[in-house]
Amino acid sequence: MNSRAAPTVPVPPPVLAALVEFLGAPTPSGWIDAAADPAALPTLLVDHANCEKKAASTALAMLFRYEDHDALTERLSRLAREELRHFEQVRQLMRRREIEWRRVPASRYAAGLAAAVRKAEPGRLVDRLVVGAFIEARSCERFALLAPRLDAELGRFYAGLLASEARHFQHYLELARGFAGDELDARIGEIRAIENALATEYDTELRFHSGPPS
Repeated sequence: MNSRAAPTVPVPPPVLAALVEFLGAPTPSGWIDAAADPAALPTLLVDHANCEKKAASTALAMLFRYEDHDALTERLSRLAREELRHFEQVRQLMRRREIEWRRVPASRYAAGLAAAVRKAEPGRLVDRLVVGAFIEARSCERFALLAPRLDAELGRFYAGLLASEARHFQHYLELARGFAGDELDARIGEIRAIENALATEYDTELRFHSGPPS
């Protein structure tokens, strides 16, 4: 990983307090400035659509793998439906703005978190839920930071996503605690260190979950 830490935004407003408390490190100001640049929006929206699609896919994959856990599969089913709906909404925005679909390689964020997941159960399930919580929390933090910096339509869209998705990271944590028990806090701390580095250190490309572009 690139070890250069990027400058961060000032103390977050109250709406971000719970998210930043869980995340541990706020998004760097350099990422916000780059993402709010109108020239970056086509790439950011394509990547955002991919993120929503991947979030739905992850929830469905876990639903199939752990189908004997009723409470888990019920929650994951709802999450998958919501993520797919948000994918559709991003694609609709793209069509209205005449942004063509193209292949946008993912950032190192998701792969870096996936590499931290343990192989053996139940640790694997716990880690996948914790990773899901971090991805959702970082997404919501960035929705909140971007909303006031974008045009009116996109600002309303991201504010709406924040309102509907802010509970997702709590759902993942509640599920993880049911399987991890007392070990959860320690595991959250270990994954947090990895997530913080991936989200705050300089990146070569701007993506929705990347660090700021170098």
